[in-house]
Amino acid sequence: MNGNDDISTLLQIMERLRDPATGCPWDVKQDFSTVAPYTIEEAYEVVDAIDRGDMVDLKDELGDLLLQVVFHSRMAEEAGHFAFADVVAAICDKMVRRHPHVFAGVSVADAETQTALWEAGKRREREAHHGADTSALAGIARGLPEWQRATKLQKRAAAVGFDWPSVEPVFDKLHEEIEEVRAEFREGVGHEALEDEIGDVLFVVANLARHGKVDFGGALRRANAKFERRYRRMEVLAQAEGVDLSTLSLDDQDAYWNRAKAEEKSAKKR
Repeated sequence: MNGNDDISTLLQIMERLRDPATGCPWDVKQDFSTVAPYTIEEAYEVVDAIDRGDMVDLKDELGDLLLQVVFHSRMAEEAGHFAFADVVAAICDKMVRRHPHVFAGVSVADAETQTALWEAGKRREREAHHGADTSALAGIARGLPEWQRATKLQKRAAAVGFDWPSVEPVFDKLHEEIEEVRAEFREGVGHEALEDEIGDVLFVVANLARHGKVDFGGALRRANAKFERRYRRMEVLAQAEGVDLSTLSLDDQDAYWNRAKAEEKSAKKR
């Protein structure tokens, strides 16, 4: 089968699954809002497969993500909004429109210039789409993970000059916000105030990552993976010695943590 045949088969499968009379009851009762969480989950599973370097799993996860596009497109077609072919046509048009240096003979000096052209094109599209909302922040989706939305908000503001000129003021701001969190813990003012202050810290950390050209989500994924890897090694070390970690003091648990950490560092040097 060629690519077009494969897509046609997938579209036909989804059509049958959504058939009110003969389809799958679960698929039939879904709507955009109930499918949306699965779409987000599948996107994260694609990223996880990439992080693990598992190409077999990546193939499967990309298929799951493609199914989400087909699912939403089918529901839209049933409601008379658009069909899968319209989704494909729209993204093809957008890619050609946003790459004039490839498809329209426009010359760009380097990748930085191309990125500036891309952002300018997106800005024109936002203005056309959002009409009266002329804010530099218009069109940033509220459904994004908040760390990702923070980065986008900061990038948009920076594009019009609202940004620190270097990383040093970001460090200063981070220290200031941490002290405010410390004060909230000391004074015990209330949960909402503490949430505000911790949010400020996280927002500044996102800014710090942006200044360092580090992906906030990628950095957090690495930190999560590191913690899980070391904690699981702690459990293995303790189990090998007949020790139940939950019965140990924090200091004794830390000793196992430090052993796991030392093993990692030693393995990296080899």
